[in-house]
Amino acid sequence: MFIKELSLAEFNTFAQNNIIGNFYQSINYAMLKAEEGYEYEYIGLVDNMDVIGAALILYKKLGNTYYGYSPRGFLIDYSNLYLLETFSNLIKDYYKKRNFAFIKINPEIAIGKLNKKTLNFEYNANYNIINNLNRCGYKKLKINMYFEALLPRINAIVNLDEMDINKFNKNTRNKIKKGIRKGLVLEKADQSKIGILAGFLQDNLNRDSYFYNDLYNVFNKTDDVDYFLVKVNYKDYLINSQNYYNYELNRNSHLNDKMLHRVNANIINAKMSSDKSLLAYKNDIAEASRFLNSNITTYVAGAMVIKYDNRITIQISGFDRELKRYAANYFLYFAILAHYKNEYKYADLNGITADFDKESPYHGLNRFKLGFNPDVYEYIGEFDLIINENAYNHLLKSGLLAKELNK
Repeated sequence: MFIKELSLAEFNTFAQNNIIGNFYQSINYAMLKAEEGYEYEYIGLVDNMDVIGAALILYKKLGNTYYGYSPRGFLIDYSNLYLLETFSNLIKDYYKKRNFAFIKINPEIAIGKLNKKTLNFEYNANYNIINNLNRCGYKKLKINMYFEALLPRINAIVNLDEMDINKFNKNTRNKIKKGIRKGLVLEKADQSKIGILAGFLQDNLNRDSYFYNDLYNVFNKTDDVDYFLVKVNYKDYLINSQNYYNYELNRNSHLNDKMLHRVNANIINAKMSSDKSLLAYKNDIAEASRFLNSNITTYVAGAMVIKYDNRITIQISGFDRELKRYAANYFLYFAILAHYKNEYKYADLNGITADFDKESPYHGLNRFKLGFNPDVYEYIGEFDLIINENAYNHLLKSGLLAKELNK
């Protein structure tokens, strides 16, 4: 067996038929990272002229040496210790000659699945792969609780065949219905409107609109990205609000009649709640009427979705926090899931954290995504394949590596 550099066609043929193939191991992702200063190449493990393992390797010079990164890991059978050991040793020999200190991997291997009742992970046989990696010279990095790693360790995935709004939790269902009531609609947008999504995210991520344009441009060349915006249809908003107001007005009148004959805590609370709803619907009617003939288009949320094989990934999403009363983020995710339900098998809602405590700084994010009743998987984590230990230790001690990877 030997390592050789693969052509793009050779790599694509192997990656697209590999059980752990993913869009991070693709020419599109390589080109995206090239915009961030990475060089890249494709390597393969060859046995009797057959490619039996492959990887996209991104690399950069750092100080006097190089480091490599294979996003979501090498495409190889990690449970086969002999194969993994052979591939790893050949990679070390191959890249040692080119002055590499290490290569980082974070394989998309699920070692555990969240028990939704206990909120504890139940581990499977893939957990043993950690030992295989340790035996082959990989250094397992600290298990991150939040988003300290390059890619999320905990991902929420919806089986689209089983997706049903009635399986979502009550809060999520109510928020989706609220968005529908307020006239929200999903629009498939084009590149000219990418600045809208960038505006929703400017306070969250240290990125400018160029990043989102690059992401769209790269994946759009192969039709592997969709860009969605959520806007307000003020005509529907007005009609819905009027209907809800009329219904609640009748209910409120009925509660008034009840109070004339009998007063108890339940009736009083129901009347107070009805009064509050009437006021809200009245305000909605006023808002919808004000904008109905204004020719103003109000966008309240947006997302970029990556398509690969039988899975879509909501890679980036954001909403207008000043208009959070529209519950646009809930509507956005629901509308995206419904859009792809009959075309793809899985929808990856992307990362959540491993901290399910209510005091967690990411409690809101976890609560939001868990509301769609996804299966939650824990991936195996980050590992560094040490190629030159002295150079690797120097990068660690000098702070160069932390500075580079914490960008």
